[in-house]
Amino acid sequence: MKPLLSSLRRCFEGAVPAVIATCDENAMPNVAYLSQVHYIDEEHVALSFQFFNTTRKNILINPTATILLVDPVTAEHYHLHISYLRTISEGPLFESMKARLAGIASHSGMSDVFRLKGSDIYRVQSIEQVPGTSPPCAEPLAPSLLPVLRRSIERLGACQDLSSLLADALACLAQEFDIQHAMVLMLDAAGHKLYTVASRGYLHSGVGSEIGLGEGIIGVAACEGVPIRIGHCATEYLYSCAVRESYLQNNASSDLERSIPLPGLAKSGSQIAVPILHGKQLIAVLYAESPEEMRFSWDDEDALVALSHYLALAIKSLERCSDLAVEPATRKPMSKSGSKTVDVCFYRTDQSVFINNEYMIKGVAGAILWKLVRDHSALGRDEFTNRELRRDNSLHLPDIVDNLEARLILLQRRLAERCNALAIEKIGRGRFRLRVAGPLQLREAAG
Repeated sequence: MKPLLSSLRRCFEGAVPAVIATCDENAMPNVAYLSQVHYIDEEHVALSFQFFNTTRKNILINPTATILLVDPVTAEHYHLHISYLRTISEGPLFESMKARLAGIASHSGMSDVFRLKGSDIYRVQSIEQVPGTSPPCAEPLAPSLLPVLRRSIERLGACQDLSSLLADALACLAQEFDIQHAMVLMLDAAGHKLYTVASRGYLHSGVGSEIGLGEGIIGVAACEGVPIRIGHCATEYLYSCAVRESYLQNNASSDLERSIPLPGLAKSGSQIAVPILHGKQLIAVLYAESPEEMRFSWDDEDALVALSHYLALAIKSLERCSDLAVEPATRKPMSKSGSKTVDVCFYRTDQSVFINNEYMIKGVAGAILWKLVRDHSALGRDEFTNRELRRDNSLHLPDIVDNLEARLILLQRRLAERCNALAIEKIGRGRFRLRVAGPLQLREAAG
């Protein structure tokens, strides 16, 4: 029985580079390594077109070739006999290959070399296993991820707010998928960035850390709207180091006190970034990594993409529900005689907030915190709703993707980690309370 192309998807990972053999018009053979072999369906594959080299010249003259694939687990060898159909330079397939290649390049420092010019589409004419490469014993089948996915979705379906949804999603990755290091980054549409709102498995949570669209596999997956999976990193590369170096190059070093390092493993062997999309609208990115090389398989990618679609629907549903709360009544401020004064300084240029001279948060979350402390100080309020924040034009929330609930979670967790003087606690659907340990001293500063 001849193997199906889908049964060879593990061979397309790149752990063992594929080899392509072509011939020119005089039947002179040429053999070369391939950067990418991309599985399309049971009858088609795509090869990356990066250089106008001998292989490319031969294919345009003689559109038939043979690819040698090696299974990285069993060491079985396969020949794919293929014929060239066309080259594409746009569309979902091209964007997927470009994103994966860009993600690899961002980690290897070879962005100028790994630049995709096109995706060459080939029809697979036949598949044959190379004799003598079968393993002596049949490989045990990997357990199905469908029960894992089902249990995870059932658990997430019981979540009543975004905070528990994100926490339970990361818990499911750890307990059901055995993915111990993961984070969720929400889109800040106005700033063209992603910010970390939840993480698990790291020494520091990194809540509030940012990464730009197009940076590394997280930013590229977000920008292109396709999942990216890398299982054989050539270099040990920390995202937090990369972001810090970029920040140093483009900003004054004194501003580093307002940057939060992105969490990450010191030695990351595998990474996967999956965009959380509602239709074509980007909401967030689910990112996971492992110190083990080749940790994430095609099945893992399929399962995490399915999970991300459920998360997108759940996030949108919870956003609608969070606006149902009624406006709270204004209450008189509680007496805090004898308590230490809490100094809150607001910088309007980047909406950053310092509490007792320690950087806390910036951007929209900073503007929200500034509104809360001002209302508390001037009006004696300590209860607020999501609805009133959405209606406050001074916060400049985006019209389409405001992610208000995520920004409140970010603010709540950042205060819990870094501040003893202020706290935010949820008191109901779409309602929360600001707790203040002492009298507030508010001031605005330039710069």
